[in-house]
Amino acid sequence: GVLTGFDASGHIAEETQNAGLVAARGLFWGCVASALGAFPVLILFLFCSPSLDTLFSLAAPQPFVLIYELALGKGGQVVMTVVASLGLLINSSVAVVAASRLIYAVARDGVLPGSKWIGKVDKNGNPSNSVYFIWAVSAILLCTSLPSQVAFTSLVSAGAVPTIAAYALIPILRLIFTPHNFSRGKWSLGRWSRPFCVIAAVWNLFLMCVILSPYTFPVTAETFNFACVIFGAVTIFGFLAWWWTPEEMWLRGEVVGKMWENTRNKSEKNVAIEKEEEEDKEMST
Repeated sequence: GVLTGFDASGHIAEETQNAGLVAARGLFWGCVASALGAFPVLILFLFCSPSLDTLFSLAAPQPFVLIYELALGKGGQVVMTVVASLGLLINSSVAVVAASRLIYAVARDGVLPGSKWIGKVDKNGNPSNSVYFIWAVSAILLCTSLPSQVAFTSLVSAGAVPTIAAYALIPILRLIFTPHNFSRGKWSLGRWSRPFCVIAAVWNLFLMCVILSPYTFPVTAETFNFACVIFGAVTIFGFLAWWWTPEEMWLRGEVVGKMWENTRNKSEKNVAIEKEEEEDKEMST
Protein backbone atom coordinates (compact mmCIF):
# COMPACT_ATOMS: atom_id res chain seq x y z
CA GLY A 1 0.00 0.00 0.00
CA VAL A 2 2.93 2.40 0.42
CA LEU A 3 3.44 2.61 -3.35
CA THR A 4 -0.15 3.70 -4.12
CA GLY A 5 -2.35 6.64 -3.20
CA PHE A 6 -0.55 9.22 -5.30
CA ASP A 7 -3.75 9.78 -7.28
CA ALA A 8 -5.35 11.69 -4.40
CA SER A 9 -4.61 15.03 -6.08
CA GLY A 10 -6.68 13.89 -9.05
CA HIS A 11 -9.68 13.04 -6.88
CA ILE A 12 -9.77 16.54 -5.39
CA ALA A 13 -9.08 18.28 -8.72
CA GLU A 14 -12.54 19.85 -8.73
CA GLU A 15 -11.57 21.82 -5.61
CA THR A 16 -8.15 22.80 -7.00
CA GLN A 17 -7.54 26.10 -8.72
CA ASN A 18 -5.82 25.76 -12.08
CA ALA A 19 -6.34 21.97 -11.77
CA GLY A 20 -5.12 21.27 -15.31
CA LEU A 21 -1.64 22.23 -14.17
CA VAL A 22 -1.62 21.73 -10.40
CA ALA A 23 -3.41 18.34 -10.25
CA ALA A 24 -1.28 16.82 -13.01
CA ARG A 25 1.90 18.06 -11.37
CA GLY A 26 0.67 16.73 -8.02
CA LEU A 27 0.12 13.26 -9.49
CA PHE A 28 3.64 13.16 -10.89
CA TRP A 29 5.39 14.36 -7.75
CA GLY A 30 3.17 12.06 -5.68
CA CYS A 31 4.59 9.15 -7.67
CA VAL A 32 8.13 10.46 -7.14
CA ALA A 33 7.58 10.88 -3.40
CA SER A 34 6.12 7.36 -3.12
CA ALA A 35 9.11 5.90 -4.96
CA LEU A 36 11.75 7.80 -2.98
CA GLY A 37 10.08 7.27 0.39
CA ALA A 38 8.36 3.90 0.13
CA PHE A 39 10.78 1.82 -1.92
CA PRO A 40 13.63 2.06 0.64
CA VAL A 41 11.13 1.11 3.37
CA LEU A 42 10.15 -2.04 1.47
CA ILE A 43 13.80 -2.97 0.94
CA LEU A 44 14.42 -2.42 4.67
CA PHE A 45 11.52 -4.75 5.55
CA LEU A 46 12.93 -7.43 3.27
CA PHE A 47 16.35 -7.29 4.95
CA CYS A 48 14.87 -7.22 8.46
CA SER A 49 12.35 -10.00 7.91
CA PRO A 50 13.18 -13.52 9.11
CA SER A 51 12.82 -16.53 6.86
CA LEU A 52 9.36 -17.24 5.49
CA ASP A 53 9.04 -20.39 7.59
CA THR A 54 9.71 -18.37 10.75
CA LEU A 55 7.40 -15.57 9.64
CA PHE A 56 4.47 -17.90 8.93
CA SER A 57 5.06 -19.84 12.13
CA LEU A 58 4.36 -16.69 14.15
CA ALA A 59 0.70 -16.85 13.02
CA ALA A 60 0.30 -13.12 13.76
CA PRO A 61 -2.55 -11.11 12.22
CA GLN A 62 -0.14 -8.17 11.84
CA PRO A 63 3.39 -9.49 11.16
CA PHE A 64 5.04 -6.06 10.95
CA VAL A 65 4.87 -5.62 14.73
CA LEU A 66 6.76 -8.87 15.25
CA ILE A 67 9.25 -7.95 12.51
CA TYR A 68 9.96 -4.73 14.40
CA GLU A 69 10.53 -6.67 17.61
CA LEU A 70 12.78 -9.28 16.00
CA ALA A 71 14.89 -6.61 14.30
CA LEU A 72 14.92 -3.81 16.91
CA GLY A 73 13.95 -5.33 20.24
CA LYS A 74 11.00 -4.43 22.44
CA GLY A 75 11.80 -0.70 22.77
CA GLY A 76 12.38 -0.22 19.05
CA GLN A 77 9.25 -2.19 18.29
CA VAL A 78 7.13 0.18 20.40
CA VAL A 79 8.59 3.27 18.70
CA MET A 80 8.13 1.89 15.19
CA THR A 81 4.60 0.68 15.93
CA VAL A 82 3.64 4.17 17.14
CA VAL A 83 5.22 5.76 14.04
CA ALA A 84 3.45 3.28 11.75
CA SER A 85 0.13 3.86 13.54
CA LEU A 86 0.44 7.62 13.08
CA GLY A 87 1.24 7.09 9.42
CA LEU A 88 -1.83 4.90 9.02
CA LEU A 89 -4.04 7.53 10.66
CA ILE A 90 -2.72 10.25 8.34
CA ASN A 91 -3.04 7.96 5.32
CA SER A 92 -6.59 7.06 6.34
CA SER A 93 -7.51 10.75 6.52
CA VAL A 94 -6.13 11.36 3.04
CA ALA A 95 -7.93 8.25 1.76
CA VAL A 96 -11.25 9.46 3.21
CA VAL A 97 -10.80 12.87 1.57
CA ALA A 98 -10.06 11.31 -1.82
CA ALA A 99 -12.75 8.62 -1.56
CA SER A 100 -15.43 11.08 -0.43
CA ARG A 101 -14.82 13.25 -3.49
CA LEU A 102 -14.95 10.20 -5.75
CA ILE A 103 -18.17 8.91 -4.17
CA TYR A 104 -19.69 12.40 -4.34
CA ALA A 105 -18.85 12.71 -8.04
CA VAL A 106 -20.44 9.33 -8.82
CA ALA A 107 -23.51 10.10 -6.71
CA ARG A 108 -23.88 13.51 -8.35
CA ASP A 109 -24.36 11.69 -11.66
CA GLY A 110 -27.14 9.62 -10.10
CA VAL A 111 -25.34 6.27 -10.37
CA LEU A 112 -25.47 5.08 -6.74
CA PRO A 113 -28.57 4.07 -4.79
CA GLY A 114 -29.50 7.04 -2.62
CA SER A 115 -27.51 9.38 -4.85
CA LYS A 116 -29.77 12.32 -4.01
CA TRP A 117 -28.67 12.20 -0.34
CA ILE A 118 -25.06 11.09 -0.91
CA GLY A 119 -24.50 13.77 -3.57
CA LYS A 120 -25.41 16.68 -1.29
CA VAL A 121 -22.84 19.06 0.16
CA ASP A 122 -23.03 20.92 3.47
CA LYS A 123 -23.05 24.71 3.93
CA ASN A 124 -19.24 24.78 3.65
CA GLY A 125 -19.28 22.95 0.33
CA ASN A 126 -17.94 19.68 1.76
CA PRO A 127 -19.46 16.31 0.74
CA SER A 128 -20.22 15.29 4.33
CA ASN A 129 -22.90 12.77 3.38
CA SER A 130 -20.46 10.87 1.19
CA VAL A 131 -18.07 10.67 4.17
CA TYR A 132 -20.85 9.18 6.32
CA PHE A 133 -21.59 6.72 3.51
CA ILE A 134 -17.93 5.65 3.39
CA TRP A 135 -17.83 5.15 7.16
CA ALA A 136 -20.96 2.99 7.06
CA VAL A 137 -19.72 0.79 4.22
CA SER A 138 -16.26 0.49 5.82
CA ALA A 139 -17.81 -0.57 9.14
CA ILE A 140 -19.89 -3.25 7.43
CA LEU A 141 -16.87 -4.59 5.54
CA LEU A 142 -14.78 -4.59 8.72
CA CYS A 143 -17.38 -6.81 10.39
CA THR A 144 -16.62 -9.51 7.81
CA SER A 145 -13.32 -10.14 9.63
CA LEU A 146 -15.25 -11.50 12.64
CA PRO A 147 -16.55 -14.74 11.06
CA SER A 148 -13.74 -15.21 8.52
CA GLN A 149 -10.31 -13.63 8.12
CA VAL A 150 -10.13 -15.07 4.59
CA ALA A 151 -13.33 -13.24 3.61
CA PHE A 152 -12.04 -9.94 4.96
CA THR A 153 -8.62 -10.30 3.28
CA SER A 154 -10.27 -11.23 -0.01
CA LEU A 155 -12.52 -8.15 0.18
CA VAL A 156 -9.51 -5.92 0.88
CA SER A 157 -7.63 -7.40 -2.07
CA ALA A 158 -10.71 -7.10 -4.28
CA GLY A 159 -11.00 -3.45 -3.30
CA ALA A 160 -7.44 -2.80 -4.47
CA VAL A 161 -7.76 -4.68 -7.77
CA PRO A 162 -10.03 -2.15 -9.59
CA THR A 163 -7.68 0.71 -8.74
CA ILE A 164 -4.60 -1.14 -9.94
CA ALA A 165 -6.48 -2.41 -13.00
CA ALA A 166 -7.44 1.15 -13.92
CA TYR A 167 -3.84 2.28 -13.44
CA ALA A 168 -2.80 -0.44 -15.90
CA LEU A 169 -5.65 -0.01 -18.38
CA ILE A 170 -5.17 3.73 -18.93
CA PRO A 171 -1.52 3.60 -20.15
CA ILE A 172 -2.25 0.44 -22.19
CA LEU A 173 -5.12 2.14 -24.04
CA ARG A 174 -2.98 5.25 -24.41
CA LEU A 175 -0.22 3.25 -26.11
CA ILE A 176 -2.55 1.23 -28.34
CA PHE A 177 -5.23 3.69 -29.47
CA THR A 178 -3.69 7.16 -29.13
CA PRO A 179 0.07 6.80 -29.51
CA HIS A 180 0.44 9.91 -31.69
CA ASN A 181 -2.73 12.01 -31.36
CA PHE A 182 -3.18 12.22 -27.59
CA SER A 183 -3.98 15.80 -26.57
CA ARG A 184 -1.40 17.29 -24.23
CA GLY A 185 -2.52 19.17 -21.18
CA LYS A 186 -1.01 22.23 -19.55
CA TRP A 187 1.58 20.02 -17.89
CA SER A 188 3.04 17.12 -19.81
CA LEU A 189 6.00 14.74 -19.65
CA GLY A 190 6.68 15.44 -23.30
CA ARG A 191 8.80 12.81 -25.02
CA TRP A 192 8.98 10.84 -21.78
CA SER A 193 5.22 10.19 -21.82
CA ARG A 194 5.44 6.94 -23.79
CA PRO A 195 8.27 5.33 -21.73
CA PHE A 196 6.41 6.19 -18.53
CA CYS A 197 3.22 4.64 -19.95
CA VAL A 198 5.12 1.40 -20.60
CA ILE A 199 6.55 1.42 -17.06
CA ALA A 200 3.14 2.14 -15.53
CA ALA A 201 1.46 -0.64 -17.53
CA VAL A 202 4.09 -3.28 -16.66
CA TRP A 203 4.25 -2.31 -12.98
CA ASN A 204 0.49 -2.30 -12.43
CA LEU A 205 -0.02 -5.58 -14.28
CA PHE A 206 2.60 -7.08 -11.98
CA LEU A 207 0.76 -5.67 -8.95
CA MET A 208 -2.50 -7.19 -10.19
CA CYS A 209 -0.85 -10.61 -10.32
CA VAL A 210 0.40 -10.18 -6.76
CA ILE A 211 -2.98 -9.02 -5.41
CA LEU A 212 -4.87 -11.86 -7.11
CA SER A 213 -2.39 -14.57 -6.10
CA PRO A 214 -3.10 -17.11 -3.33
CA TYR A 215 -1.58 -16.35 0.05
CA THR A 216 -0.12 -19.80 0.67
CA PHE A 217 0.36 -23.08 -1.16
CA PRO A 218 -1.18 -25.58 -1.53
CA VAL A 219 -4.39 -23.69 -2.14
CA THR A 220 -7.41 -24.73 -0.09
CA ALA A 221 -10.81 -23.22 0.64
CA GLU A 222 -9.30 -21.59 3.74
CA THR A 223 -6.33 -20.04 1.88
CA PHE A 224 -7.88 -19.27 -1.51
CA ASN A 225 -7.85 -15.59 -2.49
CA PHE A 226 -11.42 -14.85 -3.60
CA ALA A 227 -10.43 -11.40 -4.93
CA CYS A 228 -10.37 -12.74 -8.50
CA VAL A 229 -13.90 -14.14 -8.10
CA ILE A 230 -15.25 -10.90 -6.62
CA PHE A 231 -13.51 -8.72 -9.22
CA GLY A 232 -14.68 -10.95 -12.08
CA ALA A 233 -18.29 -11.01 -10.85
CA VAL A 234 -18.43 -7.23 -10.40
CA THR A 235 -16.86 -6.68 -13.83
CA ILE A 236 -19.35 -9.00 -15.56
CA PHE A 237 -22.27 -7.42 -13.69
CA GLY A 238 -21.07 -3.93 -14.64
CA PHE A 239 -20.72 -4.89 -18.30
CA LEU A 240 -24.20 -6.44 -18.40
CA ALA A 241 -25.70 -3.42 -16.64
CA TRP A 242 -24.04 -1.09 -19.15
CA TRP A 243 -25.21 -3.24 -22.07
CA TRP A 244 -28.87 -3.46 -21.03
CA THR A 245 -29.49 -0.22 -19.16
CA PRO A 246 -30.51 2.71 -21.40
CA GLU A 247 -28.11 5.62 -21.22
CA GLU A 248 -30.79 8.14 -20.23
CA MET A 249 -31.51 6.13 -17.07
CA TRP A 250 -28.03 6.45 -15.57
CA LEU A 251 -26.57 9.53 -17.31
CA ARG A 252 -29.28 12.05 -17.99
CA GLY A 253 -28.79 14.82 -20.51
CA GLU A 254 -29.54 17.62 -18.03
CA VAL A 255 -26.89 16.25 -15.65
CA VAL A 256 -24.27 16.20 -18.41
CA GLY A 257 -25.26 19.73 -19.45
CA LYS A 258 -24.95 20.99 -15.89
CA MET A 259 -21.55 19.34 -15.48
CA TRP A 260 -20.35 20.87 -18.74
CA GLU A 261 -21.56 24.31 -17.68
CA ASN A 262 -19.78 24.04 -14.33
CA THR A 263 -16.59 22.89 -16.05
CA ARG A 264 -16.71 25.78 -18.50
CA ASN A 265 -17.28 28.30 -15.70
CA LYS A 266 -14.32 26.90 -13.75
CA SER A 267 -12.16 26.99 -16.88
CA GLU A 268 -13.03 30.63 -17.48
CA LYS A 269 -12.27 31.37 -13.83
CA ASN A 270 -8.89 29.62 -14.07
CA VAL A 271 -8.04 31.57 -17.23
CA ALA A 272 -8.86 34.81 -15.43
CA ILE A 273 -6.69 33.80 -12.46
CA GLU A 274 -3.77 32.92 -14.75
CA LYS A 275 -4.14 36.24 -16.55
CA GLU A 276 -4.08 38.14 -13.24
CA GLU A 277 -0.98 36.21 -12.15
CA GLU A 278 0.79 37.06 -15.41
CA GLU A 279 -0.15 40.73 -15.05
CA ASP A 280 1.14 40.74 -11.45
CA LYS A 281 4.44 39.22 -12.61
CA GLU A 282 4.81 41.83 -15.36
CA MET A 283 4.09 44.64 -12.91
CA SER A 284 6.61 43.24 -10.38
CA THR A 285 9.32 43.06 -13.04
